[in-house]
Amino acid sequence: MALGGYFTRFLQLRDELSEDDLARLAAMPTRLETFQPGEVIVSPGPHTRSCLVVSGLAGRVTMLAGKPAVQAITALHVPGDFVDLHAFVLKELDHAVVAFGRVEVEFVDHTELAQMTEHFPHLTRLFWMTTAIDAAVHRQWLFASSVLRSSAHLAHLICELYVRMSSVGAVRDYIMTVPLLQRELAEILGYSSIHINRAVRDLRDRKLVRWQGSEVEILSWDGLTRLARFDPTYLEIGYRPR
Repeated sequence: MALGGYFTRFLQLRDELSEDDLARLAAMPTRLETFQPGEVIVSPGPHTRSCLVVSGLAGRVTMLAGKPAVQAITALHVPGDFVDLHAFVLKELDHAVVAFGRVEVEFVDHTELAQMTEHFPHLTRLFWMTTAIDAAVHRQWLFASSVLRSSAHLAHLICELYVRMSSVGAVRDYIMTVPLLQRELAEILGYSSIHINRAVRDLRDRKLVRWQGSEVEILSWDGLTRLARFDPTYLEIGYRPR
């Protein structure tokens, strides 16, 4: 298979791709694999390939050794995201990547990435950009966790996920699937499940979202972004030469 279309859109939102760039992406061989809820997509340890989310929601899970075991979800990845591109240069991961809901990913061998970096400097810069955006998202998560209360913090996460998915055409009409349990939201945001339940109820009571099972509909984008104090600048969606 060729590299996923959502990823191409992700890049084209941010810079122009030449015909050679597009041809190289289309020619890059990948292996499509499907994972069910809770399955490990990538385990900690050395790796010779990286994966791109084609559909569904995946997350990084970091664990602390000892008893009882402690874990936290430290990142979420949506269609068009290269989950573990940094494994190409680090060679070894200190965390796992897990499927939330059904997830399809494309694996790319590091030998292919090495060839690209040797012959396609513009694409190399854009791939580097994706890891820089990952870092920006992580910084924003840390900042949000320190300054926002539970309802606003949850609202910020919803705003971010919707912008990331809608920008590549993976969702529309302010409706998206968020296959996360309350305990998983608690791991992401650093609250108890009770606090998450209250935060979800608060967003419903404010008539900002309709949250039924794993389907989230944003009823008032302006109201949600105002509560979350959400500014998508850190997602680097602007088009500029890189």
